Amino acid sequence: MSESVAKEHRTVSRVVAILEAAAAEPGKLRLHSLAALLDAPKSSIHGLVKGLIAAGYLVEEDDGTYAIGPAVGLLLGPSRPTLAAVARRAMTELHKRWNESVMLAYRVGDSVVYADMIESTQVIRYAAPLRQRRPLYPTSSGKCFLAFATPAWRQAYLAEHLADPREREAAARELDQVRREGFARNCGETIPDVYAIASPLLAGGKPLACISIAGPGSRMTDRLADIADDVRAVTAEASRALASERGTTRVP
Repeated sequence: MSESVAKEHRTVSRVVAILEAAAAEPGKLRLHSLAALLDAPKSSIHGLVKGLIAAGYLVEEDDGTYAIGPAVGLLLGPSRPTLAAVARRAMTELHKRWNESVMLAYRVGDSVVYADMIESTQVIRYAAPLRQRRPLYPTSSGKCFLAFATPAWRQAYLAEHLADPREREAAARELDQVRREGFARNCGETIPDVYAIASPLLAGGKPLACISIAGPGSRMTDRLADIADDVRAVTAEASRALASERGTTRVP
């Protein structure tokens, strides 16, 4: 039997080199340094970088540098054990108190992905599909990611996904409220009669992930305010624990 020989593919090699550089030099990597590293025109590298950002494998920081994005963590869950462990403890606590389904979500590009879930033990319950990309808006976790994103990125997202100017204005006002209050609601906006409350795990003012509680509106409606207070408090405590375990408020 003949053996196939793997040959280098220039685009694949460049993508891999970009990701490896972002992992090796967090907070330092810029477009000009990538172009120099790969000996390629900035225009060519810029397109690859923007594609990786859109897919969630890179994130662009406020200072223009690039870092590894959350999509890599979804592929390699064990590489982020501290975040997963802290989030799981918070999820377990909330599940015991409310016995509704509790989810852990990441932002992957312009989507939200549920990476972990503890289902309610009640007969009628919500079960989120895991590791599938879903629109950020109007999910409760997605609203949190949008609320804490840069204003320019949030505005661009709303402009692309909400055609009606009045809907965009209403969404922008809601996201401002989410940022002020520290939690987001979804009252049947994604799936009729499924209500959810989410709050972010923050590091340096940026959401690393979100934890949400979801269940049928018949059980959730009268408890929304109490659940919101609890989710916000538990995620705030988890954020402090995460910062303590990592020894910094900045978590890649």
